[in-house]
Amino acid sequence: MTEKILIVEDEVDVADLLAHHLKGAGFSVEIANDGRAALNLIKNQPPILVVLDLMLPEVSGLDLCRMVKADARTSKIPIIMLSARTEEIDRVLGFELGADDYVVKPFSPREFVLRIRAILRRGWQDEEQEQLRVGDLVLDRSRHEVRAADRPIDCTATEFKLLSILMERQGRVQARDRLLSDVWGYDSVIDTRTVDTHMRRLRDKLGLHGRYIETVRGFGYRLAPPAGA
Repeated sequence: MTEKILIVEDEVDVADLLAHHLKGAGFSVEIANDGRAALNLIKNQPPILVVLDLMLPEVSGLDLCRMVKADARTSKIPIIMLSARTEEIDRVLGFELGADDYVVKPFSPREFVLRIRAILRRGWQDEEQEQLRVGDLVLDRSRHEVRAADRPIDCTATEFKLLSILMERQGRVQARDRLLSDVWGYDSVIDTRTVDTHMRRLRDKLGLHGRYIETVRGFGYRLAPPAGA
């Protein structure tokens, strides 16, 4: 991948504002004003991250996210969704389609750059050459693979990091605030419901093995195999 961030935004002022701050932070930037043009760029010149507005001409942001995450060649590209919609259902849908973050307009450009840095930092961290195993769950860092009873699980970068932390700390309760810091790279910038949304999606992907992840009411989560697993 080239060292480039793609901004997919049809509001020129918003796109220019983002580009200005990202270039000031040292990133290379390209702008696409509609979903169809963005999809061609992503396939032919994959960026290191996509900033994606939901309301786009030609192809909507949600549809574009779905197509990017469904293609094995582009599925690992992080996506930050950008929207004026504040309803929880929109945020949940974005995360369910594989988005790594969801930012509501208006936003702080400085905070936005921090969010991008945090997501990229997770992707650039050196992976240890080892496997994590809890019961029938196996997470292979070197191959970036997760298997549940030998069934491959397709995880986003965020879900992989989240599961990795839970498996590393199996049996220990992880507070939502702690997970925000360790997985997303910042403290209370985003609502802790983001953790719940990703955890629900991860459980769904794990199927029967989703029961390994226990909810500790009012606090957070813990990963432990059921007795006999």
